[in-house]
Formats: sequence, C-alpha cells, structure tokens
Amino acid sequence: MTQLKAAIIGGGNIADSNHIPALKQLAEQVEIVAVCSRDLNKARALADKHAIAHAFADTAELYRQCAPDLVVICTPNYLHYPQTMEALEQGCHVFCEKPPALAAQNARDMANLATSKGLTLAYNFQLRQTSEWALLMRCKTDGLLGSIYHIKAHFLRRRGIPGWGYFTNKTMQGGGALMDLGVHVLDLALCALDYSTPDQVLGNTYDFIGKAGGKGLMGTWNPTTFEVEDASTAYITFPNKASIMLSASFALNTQADKDRNLEIFGSKGGVKLFPFTLHTELAGELADVQFPYLEETDIQLKNTAAFLDACQGKPSTVCTGEQGAILQEIIERIYQSAES
Repeated sequence: MTQLKAAIIGGGNIADSNHIPALKQLAEQVEIVAVCSRDLNKARALADKHAIAHAFADTAELYRQCAPDLVVICTPNYLHYPQTMEALEQGCHVFCEKPPALAAQNARDMANLATSKGLTLAYNFQLRQTSEWALLMRCKTDGLLGSIYHIKAHFLRRRGIPGWGYFTNKTMQGGGALMDLGVHVLDLALCALDYSTPDQVLGNTYDFIGKAGGKGLMGTWNPTTFEVEDASTAYITFPNKASIMLSASFALNTQADKDRNLEIFGSKGGVKLFPFTLHTELAGELADVQFPYLEETDIQLKNTAAFLDACQGKPSTVCTGEQGAILQEIIERIYQSAES
C-alpha cells in the first residue's frame, strides 16, 4: 500500500485533538508532512508538538514544497470553500470540517470540481461512525423498520454558547447553532432517508438569549457582538411524504445541559438512537428492545479511516461531496425561510 502524504490546514483545537491523533494512528496509510496556519508560530508549535516536519503560514508554499496527496481543512467556516477549491486544483483529496461552506452554491462548486478531477471530497460528520448508527443501518437493511416516514432530530444545549473562537461571528461562521450543531443530526436524518432532496423546507431562528446575555456553561460570551442564532427549528418534507423535524440550540431554556438524539419512525418499527432502543412488535406484543453491549468506538478514527478508504476507491461511509452539497442547500433554505 502506498503511503499518502497529508497536510493539516488550520492550527486550532480540532486539528490538535481530533485529526492529527487519528491520522497518526493510521500511519501505515498516511504520513502527516506539514501543518499550515495563518499564524506561523501556531503552525510551528502544533507541528513540533506532534513531530511533524514542516510548518507554513502560506498554502501556496505548502503545496510547492510538500506536494501533499490530501489535505485536512480545520479552519473557520468561511475558509472552507476557498481552501477546498485550492486544494482540489492542486490535485489533493480533501477532508473538510463541517459545515461544507457558507453558501449552497459554494458547496455545489466544491463537489463538482472534485468530481471533474476524480478526487475525493468528504466532510467530517463523525456521528456516522457510532455503533448506534451502524446498528440502525443494519435494522434498516434487514427490514425491521419498514418504510421510514418521519424523523425527529435535535442537538440542544441549555447554555452552550461557546465563549471562545468565532462561533458568534456571522461573517466567519455563517450561522450559529444550526451551522455548528444541527448539521450533525441533519446529516444522520438525511442518511436515513438516503439523502433525498426535499420539496419543502420551513425554518425559524432565534437569538433571544444570545443577545440578552446570562449564565453560560461553556464560557462567557459578549451579547453586544452576538450575530448568529442561538436556536433554530425546521420542518423538512420530501416528495414521498417523509419528513424531518430538526432542532438545534446553543442556548435554550430546557432541562438538560446537552441533549443530542434522533427518533426514527418507520412503518414496521421505530428507533431512539442514543441509547439505542428498537420499538417494535414481538410475538404479538409491543416491545422495546435494548442493546446494552454496543461497543464504544473512536468515531474520529473511524471517520478518518473511512475518508482514506474513499481516497483509495474503497467502499466508505464518509460524508461525500455530493451529500455535503445537498445538506448545505437545506441549511440555506432553512435560513431563507426564517428570514422571509
């Protein structure tokens, strides 16, 4: 197996804690040759920490000196599009953090360019790699759910407005809770419906708590510079009458500090994903079937491995560029509906 050369673009926590450790565990397949950040000192510190040979502040210099086979993009949302397009033009496979981009057309252009060049473009939606999701897919394939016709998907924080980074800056992030949290569970819901394109999208966004301020559980934020939504809801329907109810929040007056789940309703059975429970009929009686022995998995490691599989033309469960374009269009339609 030919070892691929990888470069990390972005010097923050997601690169340090998620992507670099995962890639290093897959050293037989890939070698990290460089880190690139607009702050050269930050890039050099991260490279030194992980014994990576090169550090750059300029992507053009990265490509000239190192000629990587793939890049992992771990930068703020507004940079995903230009950096992905540049990497694809340089002939690199791309593993990009979520969300795909700030605009649906950007995500579509990214997918089209990857396809035209025969390169892999994928997005880091790690929840696809949980044991619960794998079990759900087996239940679906085995016909235990019948036809899936409705999904409730939510990722809620009670007071989880990040008190660091760019999460409340609309220009850099494009949005708030929906862009940061909602996309994860929306990806799963769309996977369960085979990534169909919806015919109707209705959405609302809210910023009451973000702009008012208050107690935070993830640091403090400045309400006077809060530019994004602190909560979002959406109702999404499909031509076959299937539907998704989506909710996401940085801040919501609810009981749990954090609540992330999917409920999936089918004609033969239903599922609550976390912890996994199958709602069905057995021996003529209603039954709730639980699975207490599901393995804990390193979902970042598995998603990175799935990306490398895709780069080598193997079957893969990673979120594709095409799926990312469909998801980004739905996100854009939610925001457009909320503004109308």
